[in-house]
Amino acid sequence: MTAGTDRVTLEVRVTLRSNRNVVEVASPGHLRVRVTVAPEAGKANAAVLKLLAKKLGIPKSRMTIIRGLTNRDKVISIGGITSSELEVSLRKLSD
Repeated sequence: MTAGTDRVTLEVRVTLRSNRNVVEVASPGHLRVRVTVAPEAGKANAAVLKLLAKKLGIPKSRMTIIRGLTNRDKVISIGGITSSELEVSLRKLSD
Protein backbone atom coordinates (compact mmCIF):
# COMPACT_ATOMS: atom_id res chain seq x y z
CA MET A 1 0.00 0.00 0.00
CA THR A 2 1.30 3.42 -0.90
CA ALA A 3 -0.26 6.75 -0.05
CA GLY A 4 -0.29 10.06 -1.86
CA THR A 5 -1.91 13.30 -0.83
CA ASP A 6 -5.48 12.17 -1.40
CA ARG A 7 -5.09 8.71 -2.96
CA VAL A 8 -3.98 5.32 -1.72
CA THR A 9 -2.89 2.42 -3.93
CA LEU A 10 -3.54 -1.17 -3.05
CA GLU A 11 -2.03 -4.33 -4.56
CA VAL A 12 -4.58 -7.03 -5.29
CA ARG A 13 -4.27 -10.61 -6.56
CA VAL A 14 -7.48 -11.78 -8.23
CA THR A 15 -8.78 -15.31 -8.64
CA LEU A 16 -11.60 -15.69 -11.17
CA ARG A 17 -14.30 -18.33 -11.42
CA SER A 18 -14.18 -18.95 -7.68
CA ASN A 19 -17.07 -20.65 -5.96
CA ARG A 20 -17.72 -17.52 -3.85
CA ASN A 21 -16.88 -13.82 -3.67
CA VAL A 22 -14.27 -13.21 -0.95
CA VAL A 23 -11.74 -10.54 0.05
CA GLU A 24 -8.80 -11.71 2.17
CA VAL A 25 -5.88 -9.76 3.61
CA ALA A 26 -2.72 -11.49 2.39
CA SER A 27 -0.35 -9.03 4.08
CA PRO A 28 -0.50 -5.31 4.92
CA GLY A 29 -1.43 -3.48 1.73
CA HIS A 30 -1.92 -6.70 -0.25
CA LEU A 31 -5.30 -8.31 -0.78
CA ARG A 32 -6.48 -11.55 -2.31
CA VAL A 33 -9.85 -11.19 -4.04
CA ARG A 34 -11.85 -14.14 -5.34
CA VAL A 35 -14.85 -13.51 -7.62
CA THR A 36 -17.27 -15.91 -9.26
CA VAL A 37 -17.39 -14.27 -12.69
CA ALA A 38 -15.37 -15.20 -15.77
CA PRO A 39 -12.89 -12.80 -17.41
CA GLU A 40 -15.04 -11.54 -20.26
CA ALA A 41 -15.63 -7.98 -21.47
CA GLY A 42 -14.41 -6.36 -18.24
CA LYS A 43 -17.02 -8.08 -16.06
CA ALA A 44 -14.38 -9.50 -13.73
CA ASN A 45 -12.74 -6.10 -13.13
CA ALA A 46 -16.15 -4.58 -12.43
CA ALA A 47 -16.93 -7.42 -10.01
CA VAL A 48 -13.61 -6.90 -8.20
CA LEU A 49 -14.25 -3.17 -7.74
CA LYS A 50 -17.84 -3.76 -6.64
CA LEU A 51 -16.78 -6.38 -4.06
CA LEU A 52 -13.94 -4.20 -2.72
CA ALA A 53 -16.28 -1.22 -2.45
CA LYS A 54 -18.79 -3.27 -0.49
CA LYS A 55 -16.26 -4.90 1.86
CA LEU A 56 -14.19 -1.74 2.50
CA GLY A 57 -17.18 0.61 2.74
CA ILE A 58 -15.78 2.90 0.03
CA PRO A 59 -17.80 4.10 -2.98
CA LYS A 60 -16.91 2.23 -6.17
CA SER A 61 -16.66 5.56 -7.98
CA ARG A 62 -13.50 6.36 -5.97
CA MET A 63 -11.68 3.24 -7.19
CA THR A 64 -9.67 2.86 -10.38
CA ILE A 65 -7.56 -0.02 -11.65
CA ILE A 66 -4.33 1.70 -12.63
CA ARG A 67 -2.33 -1.42 -13.51
CA GLY A 68 -3.25 -4.97 -14.42
CA LEU A 69 -6.50 -4.61 -16.36
CA THR A 70 -5.83 -7.94 -18.07
CA ASN A 71 -3.69 -9.60 -15.37
CA ARG A 72 -4.54 -11.27 -12.10
CA ASP A 73 -2.17 -8.93 -10.22
CA LYS A 74 -3.71 -5.47 -10.09
CA VAL A 75 -2.93 -2.10 -8.54
CA ILE A 76 -6.03 -0.21 -7.51
CA SER A 77 -6.04 3.49 -6.71
CA ILE A 78 -8.57 4.68 -4.13
CA GLY A 79 -9.31 8.38 -3.84
CA GLY A 80 -10.64 10.40 -0.92
CA ILE A 81 -9.17 8.19 1.79
CA THR A 82 -6.03 8.27 3.89
CA SER A 83 -3.80 5.29 4.47
CA SER A 84 -4.81 5.15 8.13
CA GLU A 85 -8.51 5.04 7.19
CA LEU A 86 -7.82 2.25 4.74
CA GLU A 87 -5.85 0.32 7.37
CA VAL A 88 -8.88 0.46 9.68
CA SER A 89 -11.09 -0.95 6.90
CA LEU A 90 -8.55 -3.69 6.17
CA ARG A 91 -8.36 -4.65 9.85
CA LYS A 92 -12.14 -5.14 9.87
CA LEU A 93 -11.76 -7.61 7.00
CA SER A 94 -9.29 -9.77 8.91
CA ASP A 95 -11.38 -9.86 12.10
